[in-house]
Formats: sequence, structure tokens, C-alpha cells
Amino acid sequence: MKVAMIASEARPFCKTGGLADVVYSLSKELVEVGEEVIVVMPFYKKVKDTIKQPVDFVCSYFVDMSWRHQEAKVYTCVADGIKYYFIEHWYFDRDGIYGYGDDGERFAFFALAARELLAREEKKPDIIHVHDWQAAMLPCLVKENQYYRDTFPKTHFVLTIHNPAFQGMLDRDALGDLFNLSPSLYDEGKVRLEWRVSTLKAGIVYADKITTVSPTHHEELLTPEGGMHLDADLRLREWDFCGILNGIDYLEFNPEHDPFIAKQYTSKTLVSGKKANHDALLKELGLSDYGYPLFSIVSRLTWQKGLDILFPAMEELAYRGCNIVILGSGEYKYEQQLENLRAAYPDKVAIYIGYSDPLAHRIYAASDFFMMPSLFEPCGLGQMIAQRYGALPIVRRTGGLKDSVINFDSSNAETSNGFGFDNYSSDDMRYTSVYAYDTWFDTKLIRKLMKNAMETDNSWKKSAENYLGVYRELINRK
Repeated sequence: MKVAMIASEARPFCKTGGLADVVYSLSKELVEVGEEVIVVMPFYKKVKDTIKQPVDFVCSYFVDMSWRHQEAKVYTCVADGIKYYFIEHWYFDRDGIYGYGDDGERFAFFALAARELLAREEKKPDIIHVHDWQAAMLPCLVKENQYYRDTFPKTHFVLTIHNPAFQGMLDRDALGDLFNLSPSLYDEGKVRLEWRVSTLKAGIVYADKITTVSPTHHEELLTPEGGMHLDADLRLREWDFCGILNGIDYLEFNPEHDPFIAKQYTSKTLVSGKKANHDALLKELGLSDYGYPLFSIVSRLTWQKGLDILFPAMEELAYRGCNIVILGSGEYKYEQQLENLRAAYPDKVAIYIGYSDPLAHRIYAASDFFMMPSLFEPCGLGQMIAQRYGALPIVRRTGGLKDSVINFDSSNAETSNGFGFDNYSSDDMRYTSVYAYDTWFDTKLIRKLMKNAMETDNSWKKSAENYLGVYRELINRK
């Protein structure tokens, strides 16, 4: 089959979060099992500045957005068997990817341009798989236009919701002004959410199948408490909605062959490998080693990631002599709190404001524990990467964190691969972190748990098989 992925970002060319990992890793796995995959994404300035392989010009055409008549230019290249199409326009010729006041207009152009590009493909996709709000309008744009509806008579649409907090909210007038659609779609409620147009809701209504990135998050989205105002619409589509747990790229995240870490290791050489990486990281970051475990965070520093409940636990651990390493950037108030923590414990706490992929690998390889107490987490990749490197996650049991981390207690040492708690509270985070710290002193037990973590199957193979099941069910529908 032919699958077209439509997304605002995708590795290896552009990444701000897990969306880029998922689009790339799923596409690569599908190619490896013999499917044809194309990825359509904007040709950002960042991509132009960093791309290391030649791109070929494909075509150009004009895209109409109400009174706007603007040219889209398309370029292509192949990476890991995936054919990438880049849509060029001055909307994307900026230093950043998101965060502009005209993001709604920018990605409306992207969706319209992607529709026309796919229509020009000689072999039409069997599946058009759209990701998050930036691309979610595409099924509506095809099904509400007779010409494009006739152009894709056998094509089916899948929407994946990666982060439901971002819903593509626009004014009612945007339907005509940006998408050339009738305002009746708003009046009929097909695209209306909280008295605005939501491109994400449009995807929920018009896609043939809807997925999200973990089974638990699927259940959460169907509830008023966790649905972020989308629950009623998702319950109407419940039979076409499922949760598929993401995986991680086992070629990129592999301590046996990782070029960024001080010493490569496997589950059989875990002890010596961990020690070598632990010692090297502390030396690199100028931290003292008091003989206690290393806790780490690699994350966006935002409210969603549980920063509000982390600081009492970190203060307790630093007081007890543990090292703590934090890599990430985000909200200023959290960055300042971290600076204060480092000032109080300068030989135990290291922070890196920003992001460094090589440093992230070294942190995973050196860490004993990885802290991720998210308020909500549709899937999460950090906990899976940590497990791959034998660092035990400490998580709040929500979304994909609940699905991927088996909480340790005295009865399940043979299967557990981390620590978890349920209530979103600083007391529970602190208690669980101290419990993990106490467990670390049982050398035989902690090695068993770390080995369990390393041997957990978080690969994309199983996830890709589940997506193929979704695709085939649609293709086989009468």
C-alpha cells in the first residue's frame, strides 16, 4: 500500500518534540516491511540551513486562500527509504517552527498545498495519515470539495492525536478566509469547539480512523476530566478511535553502539557500562561523586511535565547526597528555580538550559533514575529511552507512562522496570523518589530492575503492526 504522512515536522530534518520522532520512526518501519511511504512537511528555513543531502525540485503551483493567490514550490529527497516532499513558501522561511501569530494561516496554507500535491501524484495514496492540528483539516478539505473527493475515491484518512492540548483554534471567519469553506460547517457543529473553529476537531469528525499514542491516553480522552473538551466528539467516534503505544528508534537509542556515550554496553555489561558513563558525565559536568545514585531529567521545562511537583523531591535527593542532572528549556520560572537549586547544591546539581542530543544520550547512559512526573503525557518517549539505557523511570502513572512503566513493589521484581505513583502531588513524587533511592542500596535487586528495563520491548515493530492493522481495516471496508 501507499501511505502519505502529513505532518508539521519529521526527523531527520526537523524536530521540536515527539511528533517528529513518531512520523519518522513509523514511516521507516513501514518501509522496512515493504510499504511505500511519503512524508509531506513544510520546507522550513531551519531545514534548508541544515539539510545535508541534495533536494530536487518537483513542481510549483498556486494555492488560493480566499483572496490570496500564492505559489507553493515543492522539493523532494529520499532518506531511509522514505520519500520526503518539502513545501516551500515564505510562511516557513523563519527562524522558528511554531509560535507565530499567524500559525493558523501558515498551516492552513500547508494543508491546502498538501492536498494539491497529493492530487498531482500519479499513484494516489491508499492512506493519508495526518498528524495533530497542523494537518488535521486535510480530510475535511478533501471531503467537502467535489473535485478532490473524486480525485481520491479510494483513499482513507487516519488522524493521530499526539498532543490534544493544541487544537488549532481559529475564528469562525477562518473557514472562508483561510480554507475556502462554507461557514455552515461551523453552524452545523462539524468544526466548532468551544465556540471557535478547531482544526483538530475537524480531523476527528472527518477522518475515517482516529488514533492516539497510547491505550491509557485513549481512555483518558474519552472522559470529561481528561478529554480537554474533545471527549464528547471522540465518544461519538468511539468505534473508530484507538490507542497505539509509540515506540522508539532502536538504531538511534542503542547503548551497545551509541557513539555519544563514554562506554558502550549491553544488559550483560550493565554494571561496568553504567559506572564508566556515570563517572565520565560527572567529570564532564564538574560534579562531585558522593557514592549515591544519579537522578536525571531530560524534558521541556513546562507545567505539563510536572515541574510543579518536582522540586521538593530534588531538594530531598540532593540533601541526601545524590547527583541530579537536568537538560531542557521552557518556562522562565522553572529555569530560575533550577538555577536556585544548583546554587544551593553546586557540586551535586547540574543544569543545561537548551537541548543537546549527544548530551541527552550521555545522561541516559549515566543515570540510575529518570524523573518524569507529568501532569498528562499522551505517550512520552523519555521513559522508554531511559529504560533502553537501564535508567529506571520514576513517573506519574498517566497516559503512556502508565502503559510503559511497570511499577516496582516487593511482589513483582521479575517484571517491573520502574517506579510510579498516581496522585499529582509533590508529596507522592518525593515519597516515590525516596523509595527508589532506598531500593538502590539493594545491589542485586537494582541490577535486576535495570536489566528488566533494558530488555523491555519499546521498539517500533509492534506499534507499526498495529498501525498496519488500522490501515488494512480501512482498505478492506466495503
